[in-house]
Amino acid sequence: MTERSDTLNNQAIILASDGAYTEAIACFKRAIIIDKENYLLWYNLGVTYRDAGSLIDAENALETAYRMAPEKEDVSEAYATICLMQKKLSRVQQICMEALDFNPLNPHMWNLLGVSEFQSENFEEASSYFEQAVSINPYYLDALYNLRDTYSVLENKKGEAACEARLKELDK
Repeated sequence: MTERSDTLNNQAIILASDGAYTEAIACFKRAIIIDKENYLLWYNLGVTYRDAGSLIDAENALETAYRMAPEKEDVSEAYATICLMQKKLSRVQQICMEALDFNPLNPHMWNLLGVSEFQSENFEEASSYFEQAVSINPYYLDALYNLRDTYSVLENKKGEAACEARLKELDK
């Protein structure tokens, strides 16, 4: 019986969800041998490497998926997040800006841009990115927390209080 990439992908996802990362990774690699131009296989491999704690392998797999399908928001978000975890802030900014070219209304990309600017201590720029994320999705809690914290660093008491009020309102 011939192995199929979609069957191996499904099997690998089940293995990964059970925490059997080594076996899942082996399945994804076999699937990629069969269908090496399938971005989804590379993406799933990258996410599995991430979950297994191997950030460099995750970055490499996600970079491959991103090269194949830069318009896929889940791919660009996962790739940017992996780069952020490794403090590759200029790469995060590049990925996010490219992703926003495809969809300027993606609040996650604006939030990731804000986080990278916050980590670079560019607090004014960070606040503008977080504000953009919150304006697109007023219920995006991560962006609201990030905006509140950025306002705190900037000593913008009025903005900080507005974020705090919004967070309390959403907590109801």
